[in-house]
Amino acid sequence: MDFNAYQQTLATELRGRECPFPEAEYQQRLKHLRASMHADGLGAVLLTDPSDLFYLTGYSTFEVSVHVALVVTADTLTLQVPSIETGPAMVTTRVDHVIGYRWEGVGDVLDPLAHALIGHGGKVGVDYWHGSLRQGVLEGLKLRLPDTQFVDASGLLKSIRIVKSAAEIDCLRHSARITGQGIEAAAAAIRPGMTDNEIAAIGAESLLAGGSEFMSMQPIVTVGLRSSVIHTNHKRCRIEDGDTVFLEFGAAWQRYTAPMMRTLVAGHPSARMRAVFDGCRRVVDVLKASMVPGRTFDSAARAAEQVMAPLASEVFFSGVFGYTVGAQFPPSWVEGSGFIARGESTVFQSGMVFHLPICLRIPGQWGMGCSDTVLVGEHGGEPLTANPWRLD
Repeated sequence: MDFNAYQQTLATELRGRECPFPEAEYQQRLKHLRASMHADGLGAVLLTDPSDLFYLTGYSTFEVSVHVALVVTADTLTLQVPSIETGPAMVTTRVDHVIGYRWEGVGDVLDPLAHALIGHGGKVGVDYWHGSLRQGVLEGLKLRLPDTQFVDASGLLKSIRIVKSAAEIDCLRHSARITGQGIEAAAAAIRPGMTDNEIAAIGAESLLAGGSEFMSMQPIVTVGLRSSVIHTNHKRCRIEDGDTVFLEFGAAWQRYTAPMMRTLVAGHPSARMRAVFDGCRRVVDVLKASMVPGRTFDSAARAAEQVMAPLASEVFFSGVFGYTVGAQFPPSWVEGSGFIARGESTVFQSGMVFHLPICLRIPGQWGMGCSDTVLVGEHGGEPLTANPWRLD
């Protein structure tokens, strides 16, 4: 059978069977989005970020390199997927319409997509800043819809996704539990003579055995001087006595990820290691105290900068004290809807969830990273992860 027949058969047998949330959850999310669309005079929104599609429909797959699109109008949802994705589209969603195209024929996407957008007003919102929006798709739509104005709506859904529902927070708590189990298993195995790959394998086994789905990022393990280089990962490096071992894991539960960092020392931590570790802890503590509804992200970042000041000339820090997490797909678990950093005027609201990635690196020597994923509550940040805050 071809992919159209496959889709029809699955629609009869398995339609929506693996949709992760009840219909009422999706209707609430769509209600917020459609209200924002109406306020901005948008007849339709075209979304291509797989995590946005998941958020609004439940659409989930491990193949996120292909073109997919969701057209949201005032009364319909139309999902476009390639032939190899008709299975996930049927099993994980309950959208109004699913239109397929030949996987090998990407030029086939344009006419059906243009047809889905016709008749829904003269202004369509798109996310100009996400890499999933292919230039060929956008230019092709402009040629086919010359009377349609395509406008940047990159912040529209992000402003909704940034506050998590009770169901989403429950998923993040599940992820946090598994993340902690994986890091604990890896930490307990650290010995001089082992390699970073061996530690990563132990952590990955624990994460998967604990119930994690395929993760948005692999377990991150770096040792010794390589831990001083941001965004390196395991590469068959042997742990020596006295090395720092940096761990950063994030389990996926219904695609939701609550990451955590830990750093341990294979042997006895030096006084300088303990001082930098204590600095990490003080920064996280002041951030949690600052994450109060009504305060700005900027104010929390400035408070953290003051605490970090005694170490600032010696260590490298990224400048971002926190980023929102939620439902994501590879290559990252960063949601992108909010960043705790200088100059960010957005205010904290109850229900926001941030990873606080405090990693302080002394170039060429070692790095010290410790973090929690934190829920914004009425009186500040409540950790969802359970970092034991120990170096040994």
